[in-house]
Amino acid sequence: MKPPINFAERIEQYTDGLAQVVPFNPPHDELFLFDFSEHNKELTTEKIADTEAFANYINVKLKVNHCRYGIGGYNENRTLYARSKHFDVALKPPSAVEDSEVAEPRRLHLGTDLWGPAGTSIMAPLGGIVHSFAFNNSHSDYGATIILTHNIQGFSFHTLYGHLSLNSIKNLFEGKRIAKGEVFSEFGMRFENGNWPPHLHFQVILDLQDWKGDYPGVCKFSEKEGWLKNSPDPDALLQLNRFIQ
Repeated sequence: MKPPINFAERIEQYTDGLAQVVPFNPPHDELFLFDFSEHNKELTTEKIADTEAFANYINVKLKVNHCRYGIGGYNENRTLYARSKHFDVALKPPSAVEDSEVAEPRRLHLGTDLWGPAGTSIMAPLGGIVHSFAFNNSHSDYGATIILTHNIQGFSFHTLYGHLSLNSIKNLFEGKRIAKGEVFSEFGMRFENGNWPPHLHFQVILDLQDWKGDYPGVCKFSEKEGWLKNSPDPDALLQLNRFIQ
């Protein structure tokens, strides 16, 4: 029996092509790879906790390196999540009982982040429908969030877009069709994106279980195998890592 085809192979076999998720024009535009792990000694605890200082750090790095966007984070163990108690509670779907603190905090990032100006357009890499959306307004949560469902050649999966503007979910409805390449959302400002410097959290989810308008983007390091299996590398859709400076 042949082994199951993994996500990247499924996408590689998709013959209709992918659309950009953000406007990007190689070779004129470049990407800066951010490191938000313990290895980055420039990014202090104080700087991470202060959103304005954190945003200034992002903007200076992009300007000095002449990059349009910053990128990174998939499968990265990030110290920056110490900025909020949001990452110190157990992972439970909305239907479960109230969250409780856990001995091991969540620090392993399950998506790819794209850092850039508020208002940056976001497009759908593939056609799909709106599965769900929400305003996850806890400190350091996603803020405005949209989840799309896609089906290619009988293979279904989901993409999550976090840290959006509130306009992105205005007049939206579940089941709305989104065409490949259609601009359907934008990077949000700090008051609407969970109090972060403007960026997009982009994540692939194979099985949403009973989550709606939300799905964990950070897990415990000790549980990473299962979570990463359900959220494979988003670059299969983004196709951006090859342009990193």
